[in-house]
Amino acid sequence: MPDDSGSPREADACRVPDGAVLLADPAQVAAIFDRLAGEIADRLTGRRPLLLAILEGGRMPATEISRRLTIPHDTDTLKVGRYGDSETGGRLTWHRPPDSPLEGRTVVIVDDILDRGVTLGAVAEQCRRQGAAEVLTCVLTEKDIPGRLSCVTPDFRGIFVPDRFIVGCGMDYRGRWRELPGLYALEDSS
Repeated sequence: MPDDSGSPREADACRVPDGAVLLADPAQVAAIFDRLAGEIADRLTGRRPLLLAILEGGRMPATEISRRLTIPHDTDTLKVGRYGDSETGGRLTWHRPPDSPLEGRTVVIVDDILDRGVTLGAVAEQCRRQGAAEVLTCVLTEKDIPGRLSCVTPDFRGIFVPDRFIVGCGMDYRGRWRELPGLYALEDSS
């Protein structure tokens, strides 16, 4: 049913999708962010890393990690994508580079999910080309796909998730459910 604005999308924006399976509730997600921030701080003590969020999905994880990070750091974003309105990844499209110079920096790229690693790998390579001294990767979730060959192994990983569409904590399905504070797997669509 539409809300006052008449938009069905807004009416169910914070409602968990029907049939979705809870993978991590908000308290569990908070504990994951605490752990990730602690691991980054332990590894990078004495440095001032740049947390570089891949928009849109990496914005929420990067914000939550930044809030918890106990070492001096900077934040920035870049926008690159493979999905658009599609459900399958296509050609990588660069929409907006980071504003911060990367030369000589320790960069921690933060994204919502690692599937095949195409996007994360391309962003890491671009950071190296721009002169980053060290490039590390951090993902909130990694798809557990037996036999998968990924071009990236994350330096910091939250949790493994099933090979399904995942929503919440920055991840969406067709523009919906990104703002959910927990992690959910949508019903198997096969």
